[in-house]
Amino acid sequence: MSLSVGIVGLPNVGKSTLFNALTKKGAETANYPFCTIDPSVGIVTVPDERLWQLAKFSSSKKTIPAIVEFVDIAGLVKGASEGEGLGNQFLANIRETSAIGEVVRIFEDDEIIHVNGKIDPLGDVETINLELILADLQTVTKRMENIGRDVRRNDKAAVKEHSALTKVRAVLEGERLASSALLDEEEGKIVKQLNLLTAKPILYILNKKAGGKNLDETNDERFQKLLAFFKDRGDSYVIVDAKIEEELNEFEGEEKKTFAQELGVKGDGVDELIVAAYKLLGLMTYFTTGEDESRAWTINAGSTAPVAGMAIHTDFRDKFIRAEVINWKTLLEAGSYAAAREKGLVRTEGKEYIVKDGDVVEFKI
Repeated sequence: MSLSVGIVGLPNVGKSTLFNALTKKGAETANYPFCTIDPSVGIVTVPDERLWQLAKFSSSKKTIPAIVEFVDIAGLVKGASEGEGLGNQFLANIRETSAIGEVVRIFEDDEIIHVNGKIDPLGDVETINLELILADLQTVTKRMENIGRDVRRNDKAAVKEHSALTKVRAVLEGERLASSALLDEEEGKIVKQLNLLTAKPILYILNKKAGGKNLDETNDERFQKLLAFFKDRGDSYVIVDAKIEEELNEFEGEEKKTFAQELGVKGDGVDELIVAAYKLLGLMTYFTTGEDESRAWTINAGSTAPVAGMAIHTDFRDKFIRAEVINWKTLLEAGSYAAAREKGLVRTEGKEYIVKDGDVVEFKI
């Protein structure tokens, strides 16, 4: 299983630079709007030290990490929902992704043009989200018109859908995201079929710049308002320096660490972003490990053992008998599989077992 995250934002906020940093793929970057016209797609590995420790433990010949797909999408401008700029193309591209990574500029630099002529991160967020909301409102309204005849003749399915869409439309008309609509489980499934833009989970990526005036470092009122907005809505965000992260890609190992220290970079913003995107969709990882390979498998959190096994092969669901399970760290501490078995640390689990993040699993069919 992989997830697709569309990198969106206003023109010139660092989307393509961030994409380069994420994927080490040279998407064109320039200091003018609409540099990116066709979406670039990059496959990014999910950083997970647990996997590499398991590979060393098993002396694995191959190590295969989990992956995330990132899509670099053309910059959005005010009026995109009406076709302004590359609006129609932008909306079509983002509709195909699983989640949205919304890049927001939080630095001032006179040499880098801002499409609105000023740095206002909260205003940028509101502009982007409003265009997504207006596009969704068009989608919902059109669908309600299409099922109108069935509703009038009291078709049960149509009446239920109309009721659900009425709730969503009310939220959108209030300039709120579709994800904030209060729907029951059945209504949620109905609305999901429309693939609404604002029903997708959003991760806000706050882009700063070394050498620039970074709003997060100066306790700027604009940054505080942005954080208050996120807190009020329960939104997730990460802070990165896309340009620095892109430059760090030219280095490896100790040289990379040294360069990062010289630049005053703490942690790894890109790794944090990838992990945050992975969790945003409710995904988690279990492992298989052995001499041939150690591998991270991506599943939805809350998956039962047979469902989790489908990541490997459908037979593990259809012909599931049992699963042998041990936590990755417990396995390493035991020293070997044999030692773990002797100590009773390897558990036998049935069809109802909910696989946990970090489990090492061997399926029996």
